[in-house]
Amino acid sequence: MRYLSGGESHGPCLTAIIEGLPAGMAIYSADINLQLKRRQKGYGRGARMKIEKDRIKFLSGLRFNRTSGSPLTLQIENRDWQNWHDVMSPEGEEPADLKKITGPRPGHADLAGGLKYKYDDLRLALERSSARETAIRVAVGTVGRILLSHFGVEVYSQVCQIGRAKTGKSLQNQPEIAEVIESSPVHCADQSASKAMISEIDQAAAAGDTLGGIIELLVTGVPPGLGSHVHWDRRLDGRLARALVAVPAIKGVEFGLGFTAAGLCGSEVHDPIVKREGLIDRLTNYAGGIEGGISNGKPLSIKVAMKPIPTMFSALPSVDWITGEVITAAVERSDVCAVPAAAVVAEAVVAWELAVAFREKFSGDYLDEVEAAFSFYMKDVRSRLAKD
Repeated sequence: MRYLSGGESHGPCLTAIIEGLPAGMAIYSADINLQLKRRQKGYGRGARMKIEKDRIKFLSGLRFNRTSGSPLTLQIENRDWQNWHDVMSPEGEEPADLKKITGPRPGHADLAGGLKYKYDDLRLALERSSARETAIRVAVGTVGRILLSHFGVEVYSQVCQIGRAKTGKSLQNQPEIAEVIESSPVHCADQSASKAMISEIDQAAAAGDTLGGIIELLVTGVPPGLGSHVHWDRRLDGRLARALVAVPAIKGVEFGLGFTAAGLCGSEVHDPIVKREGLIDRLTNYAGGIEGGISNGKPLSIKVAMKPIPTMFSALPSVDWITGEVITAAVERSDVCAVPAAAVVAEAVVAWELAVAFREKFSGDYLDEVEAAFSFYMKDVRSRLAKD
């Protein structure tokens, strides 16, 4: 199962084509639109979110809300395109008075992209590297999420830090607080910490600065056996880490105890294997649900670190890409903090990568076939774990 996406931040639309979905899978636009709406929310978002009303449009692969087995094509209209038509037109002549971006922003793809593709206008780099592209990734990830949910796998997230403000209330082992998290403007279940996070964002906004943070993810119902230890690129934790770091501004990923484990003894890190209620089980979940690159049947516990957004209204020093003049970096419309939105994106990319691994383990051209493979395997797993 795979997908490709296309589209620029201020182009006409974002598009993706998904291949490998089983036929007979129910998909409704309302489910995808709900996740797109969640991505647009969050304290600290910029003016762009007041323009866009992201809605999914299906162009192929779906008939009467059921997948056909052929490629599923998704599209999200960029409403802001009407304001950028002359700047981002796919056809026609370049306007003589076109204002080019030549002041690369530290921390963004501007300079590296300009060097790689020999751009004289750095807008060509920022348009595709913009986090606007994550809207279509949320749509794609939601398709994977729908498949997983059919088999009892659910994905949750919480913001546990923005700037210096953090919460000690973990999402782990208590997914029931998800409703409280959804009602928070910063996607955090801790009301006191939420207020502190909002204050941090307000202070950064007043200073023309930006903020990052830390997001925790919890995935329940994951069957054992996704991923593999037999080759480096099939390890589930490696695949998930790659997918998460590929989200703009995500700079760190940890599973279970993560970096904390580096300062502990092995006896404090590894999960004892015990017999519980007649089944072989793990006493704890310090591994975060993955051992040897394979899901072990416990919930997946993941944290990701997001750096502050590189577009700041109090711009950092830069050098003009064309003239060599010392200047301040270009300023584009941006967010002060997008950590709550990034939590939704992180959910989506985790759901997609898990869905791909799920389809590798449980193949089939139509949903009934996948269900049969899953049912047979889970019965076999339970029989092998059962010990009197």
